[in-house]
Amino acid sequence: MSDFSARMQEHRRELHVHCYRMLGSFDEAEDLVQETFLRAWKARGQFDEATNLRAWLYRIATNACLDALRRRKRAVPKSESPAEVTWLQPYPDQLLDAVAPSDERPDVVAVARETIGLAFLAAIQLLPARQRAVLVLRDVLEWSAAETADLLEMTVPAANSALQRARATLRERLPADHGDWQAPLPTDEEQALLERFVRAHTTGDPDELVALVRHDIRVTMPPAPMEYNGLDELWPLFERATSGFDGDWRLLPTAANRMPAAASYLRPPGGTEYLPYKLDVLRIVDGRIAEITTFGPSRFADHGLPAALAP
Repeated sequence: MSDFSARMQEHRRELHVHCYRMLGSFDEAEDLVQETFLRAWKARGQFDEATNLRAWLYRIATNACLDALRRRKRAVPKSESPAEVTWLQPYPDQLLDAVAPSDERPDVVAVARETIGLAFLAAIQLLPARQRAVLVLRDVLEWSAAETADLLEMTVPAANSALQRARATLRERLPADHGDWQAPLPTDEEQALLERFVRAHTTGDPDELVALVRHDIRVTMPPAPMEYNGLDELWPLFERATSGFDGDWRLLPTAANRMPAAASYLRPPGGTEYLPYKLDVLRIVDGRIAEITTFGPSRFADHGLPAALAP
């Protein structure tokens, strides 16, 4: 049975990504993977060695996610804005890179930007739980209609209908440029823009920040239900961030959800070191920042970021 446990552990990271897509929360995905393994261990006597273990675990994980969604009964967001998805959390790229192929079809576990981006995750929260499950199983994991229907105990026509409704909702809600997010990693151009974003903060240059963003930029800060739209609303934040009023900033480039990100450290007036403050995840369109999603520093360690920076 220890061998059975070891075999399950081989799928931990990809199951975590699956639960994260379903729930939008890194922390809750951790809980659901544990729940998946607990259910699998209790049912190990029913497991047929002729069955694909990976598919069996995905079945258990999906049902565990659906049970969790039913229990939590969260209000469905009215829009795809991360400001309304207050439970949304970032996923460090270095952990996405740890999702290793474990099946004869490595494309199944490839983590494409379009299916892990924050806009996609926020948008699928609009979907009823079973539609969300159908969409992830069919369009992300590339399961067949028959496999999906069997897992969810639906008829094939019902599963196909749920998929059509889910796709229609996403077409309405996702940004028009979402189909361009196919690159598995931030591009060289995006990395260069991220470096300018970091430099503008550390040198205190609000005009440079303005030059990096679109006029219709959107900034959200989950779990705080705040949203800023356009440069007029954002300018006071840029001025404060670069004024030194709150202290001195140091930013480190990183990546989350296959998107460029900047980890901010703040040394308050009179402080002796720079402490973790926030994580800005950037969505870049046509060479400008179209959206910034700002999170707290709770996941810095998962990004491989230091706990503090010396002066």
